[in-house]
Amino acid sequence: MRRQLVFLFCLLLGSTQLFAGAVEKRAFTVEDLVRMERVGDPQVSPDGSRVVFSVTAMDLEVNHGRSDLWMATIDGSKVLQLTTDPAGDFSPRWLGNERILFLSTRSGSSQVWELSMAGGEARRLTDLPLDVESLKVSPAGDAIFVGLAVFPDCDPSIECTVSRLDEAAAQRASGKIFDRLFIRHWDTWEDGRRNHVFRLALKGGGELLEHPIDLMAGVDANCPTKPWGGDEDYAISPDGKILVYTAKNAKGSEEAWSTNYDLWAVPTDGSGASRNLTANNPAWDSAPTFSPDGKILAYLAMERAGFESDRNRIMLMDWSTGRSRILTEAWDRSPRGIVWNLDGTKLYASADNIGNHSIFSIDPKTGRAQAVVVKHSNSSPRPLPGGALLFSQDRLDAPAELYVLHAPGEKPEAITHFNDERIAGLEFGEYGQFSFTGARGDTVYGYLLFPVNWAPGKKYPLAFLIHGGPQGSFGDHFHYRWNPEIYAAHGYATVMIDFHGSTGYGQEFTDSITGDWGGAPFDDLMMGLDDVLKKHQWIDQERIAALGASYGGYMINWIQGHTKRFAALVCHDGNLDEYMAYFDTEELWFPEWEHGGTPWENPEGYRKHSPVSAVANFSTPELVIHGAKDFRVVDTQGFATFNALQRLGVPSRLLYYPDESHWVLKPLNSIQWHHVVLDWIDQWTHTEPAK
Repeated sequence: MRRQLVFLFCLLLGSTQLFAGAVEKRAFTVEDLVRMERVGDPQVSPDGSRVVFSVTAMDLEVNHGRSDLWMATIDGSKVLQLTTDPAGDFSPRWLGNERILFLSTRSGSSQVWELSMAGGEARRLTDLPLDVESLKVSPAGDAIFVGLAVFPDCDPSIECTVSRLDEAAAQRASGKIFDRLFIRHWDTWEDGRRNHVFRLALKGGGELLEHPIDLMAGVDANCPTKPWGGDEDYAISPDGKILVYTAKNAKGSEEAWSTNYDLWAVPTDGSGASRNLTANNPAWDSAPTFSPDGKILAYLAMERAGFESDRNRIMLMDWSTGRSRILTEAWDRSPRGIVWNLDGTKLYASADNIGNHSIFSIDPKTGRAQAVVVKHSNSSPRPLPGGALLFSQDRLDAPAELYVLHAPGEKPEAITHFNDERIAGLEFGEYGQFSFTGARGDTVYGYLLFPVNWAPGKKYPLAFLIHGGPQGSFGDHFHYRWNPEIYAAHGYATVMIDFHGSTGYGQEFTDSITGDWGGAPFDDLMMGLDDVLKKHQWIDQERIAALGASYGGYMINWIQGHTKRFAALVCHDGNLDEYMAYFDTEELWFPEWEHGGTPWENPEGYRKHSPVSAVANFSTPELVIHGAKDFRVVDTQGFATFNALQRLGVPSRLLYYPDESHWVLKPLNSIQWHHVVLDWIDQWTHTEPAK
């Protein structure tokens, strides 16, 4: 839009000189999205002069991403590629200032490799018979800590695990036998193994000194946690003597309905058993991190057992006494991780914050939180010498790059520019945040993107995107699966609304969706849509498509039975029957909290907002998408939705992926997904793609 206004201004002046030498742009496409390079996992050198990080590019020939390691000076003056192997190189960690350890699959399995800043080829540091799944270096640089998946009742755990796996592979029968939950989790079948943290000592020259020590020997729990955990799940004391890790304190099948993750401490020499540090808290404890002097352990804690979206409070434990105190009771945000600054006088955390993901500094004495980077999506804060801060930032119209904030109040400076040239040749939709009065009289926020090359006097269709979670947010973030700019570039106005239940607006707002899935959130979506249409009459009310995944997919099916205002619907991995979905899924704590107990204790809690109750009203053309490996929202829910639509004679289509889970991750599948979705909504909104 800005470009059109500037052009009109130039015409009024009788000049177009402002466009002399301008880059010719074209609309952003899904192929452009897949080609973007993904910057992540920044790690600052101990002296604070450099940062090493991974860059992932999608390789369409092999149909998956490939990661390499890069390094940049903190002032951005030098950016160097460190690895170029066709295999994946990831999880870089500094060992002193001149050596980098990292994980790589170049030997055929994931192992620890070493790279010297003095030059030369990378060399393999471990040759374990199991994949290394996480990596952390001890503060003194005398040991590494790695994650390995082992059978917890094995002793010694590595050799016994390998032997058991070999025996299982030799079995000719394929049946799986289970005596407890989980049977499967998110996208993986369980086989009895647990992630454990192992310690490997290092000689001065970087050689491994001893056999790996399983610091969780006999523990029937996972650290790193499954399915998303990494080395943020464990911390090593500054003196290297203690490992603190987070793991679920559950017995047997209780794991499937409990959220009681505790913090555990264990000597790193393997001389003692794990000791529970947070036994008094029945809810989730996570993200342990020691202060630089080792006197305080900071961590995150929820208060309500069984609720995965409770507010994370920052806790401080006096290491000498073991006493903990809540630091941030007055701060109504829920941080995802915490890090100390270099002298232990400040904590940094990132959290959803009114449609952005902001970085905050927190005073460890008073608990006062202050936003230091507010706008866009910011993550991975890394303190630097002199009070500066390195972090990652992305926004709706730009993928992540690394930035440095030199001082509070200054403008952050980008030190990487991996996608600048790609973005320079692309046209994105102008966007802005808006608010309106939603359900219960509360203020609700959303984003509106203008179509690329918007022109006054023309009518445009609308893509109405609904986020998942439901405790989530559709904020100012460059998303690789649900990127709103794809729809704006295709010629659609695009709207996302953070309905009741969304994160970043206070815990009360997040809590409000419990037991009310089809109530206030649906009202917010409809009221927000009304507000947008009233203020932007260039949007064609007869050409609106609604799209959503996970909870957003559930809401598409709920919309299908409760309004006729949409021309087309797209349901990705959405439930049709909440009652039956309880018996299909794996993380039972989630529906038990959201719907007020088990289905046999509170059947009405599941049925009152179940889309299947209004299936007789289904009439809007709907595209149904599901993945076979989605064990959270199982594929039978997608089949059931498609069956109902077909039996009712509603125009419908099923896109099914035998090789995808809750998301579509393979690049070729992602490209197909977008084209099928866009073709579907184009068909029913009578839209010609933007040129």
